[in-house]
Amino acid sequence: MDSTLIATLMFPALFVLIFLGLPVAFSLITVAFAAGLMAFGDLLPRQMFARLIDASSSYTLAAVPLFILMGAVLERSGIAERLFKAMQLWLGRMPGGLAVATIAMAGIFAAATGIVGAVEAVIGLMAIPPMLRYAYDKGLISGTICAGGSLGTMIPPSIVVIIYGAIGQISIGQLFAGVLIPGGLMITFFLGYIVLRCWLRPADGPPAALDEVDVTLGAKLRITAVSILPATALVVAVLGSILAGIASPTEAAAVGALGAIVLAVLYRELNYAKLRAILSKTIRINAMILLIVVGGSMFTSVFYFHGGNELVAGTVHALAPTEFWLIVLLLVITFFLGFVLDWVSVVLICLPIFDGLIRAAGVDPLWFGVMMIIVIQTSYLTPPMAPAIFYLRSIAPPEITYRDMFRGVLPFVACQALVLALVAILPWTATYLPSLMR
Repeated sequence: MDSTLIATLMFPALFVLIFLGLPVAFSLITVAFAAGLMAFGDLLPRQMFARLIDASSSYTLAAVPLFILMGAVLERSGIAERLFKAMQLWLGRMPGGLAVATIAMAGIFAAATGIVGAVEAVIGLMAIPPMLRYAYDKGLISGTICAGGSLGTMIPPSIVVIIYGAIGQISIGQLFAGVLIPGGLMITFFLGYIVLRCWLRPADGPPAALDEVDVTLGAKLRITAVSILPATALVVAVLGSILAGIASPTEAAAVGALGAIVLAVLYRELNYAKLRAILSKTIRINAMILLIVVGGSMFTSVFYFHGGNELVAGTVHALAPTEFWLIVLLLVITFFLGFVLDWVSVVLICLPIFDGLIRAAGVDPLWFGVMMIIVIQTSYLTPPMAPAIFYLRSIAPPEITYRDMFRGVLPFVACQALVLALVAILPWTATYLPSLMR
């Protein structure tokens, strides 16, 4: 069979297997094996094993399990619950105060974990009951939880950013710096929308009762010192060491994991049962991510061998888009793939193909990378296939319906689109902080 035809059929075959219910990692490996067999014959197992060794011995990817361990410790040790209660004390009396506290806590917890689904699950279990008790609008509840959970994609040390940097051969430290301003803008827009909506329509998000947050200033400062400052200091130490060039992401991840364990011990929240659950979750998530990395590496290698890169480049050349329309085309492809694939697969499949195109067009790969990460986050939140909604459904009570969820996330999707537009119009929002690192 002609190599170009094989490359052309690889993507349709991949989506057929995914829609039939085969896990993404095994779908990637199956298609890669079938297409590779026609090219390498008996040598294929050796070639596949080489890809496995490359992925498992990557120094950059070694940061992934360490950040996952850090997040699992913070999730299971009660630190997130302490954060939320402290945020309630400071922000509960604002319009939509519980939702504001939820987004604020999600931003800190996202910076401490880097795991998308974990952030949403943790903040959802803590924030939904009190917001329902205060009769918050169910759409606002849904949108707040989903939007807060999506911050795990943007806020460093996001696992998405680490995988992107490793595959795209971009400094992970500079990519972390590149997403800081857009991530801060996104949190600001989320908070602004909640406060404005609840100020105009107080019934959608009434403030917390005075007796629940009426404590002395000294008590608030004491709770802040115990609940907020340690986790914030850990985040600042991890990200600050990377951005200052003191430590590599892998070294900083190791320090972060150790720091999270020390905090759990000091809070007296770590015992044998929790430690076993933490290690089990770390191994499970890490195995899932790295298996997809291996499958994506195999898939793209075989796709390249069959001339897939030349096929894509030839198609784009035939379309002859300007730099602007090339960026739009690639981001639209990313957005729609995000409906059916998890973020790891989107990066692994798209980036090796996109990278050569954007560099040939003279597009700054760091600027494009930040925009692509925003688009991946937006597809995570956008109905009807939003993974964020399915995460929420697994933890939400029955009275919060899919209609509430779909209605609730749309204003937050608009906030994400606004951030994307600002980064596109003002590239310095993505490149200024990395330029200081250089």
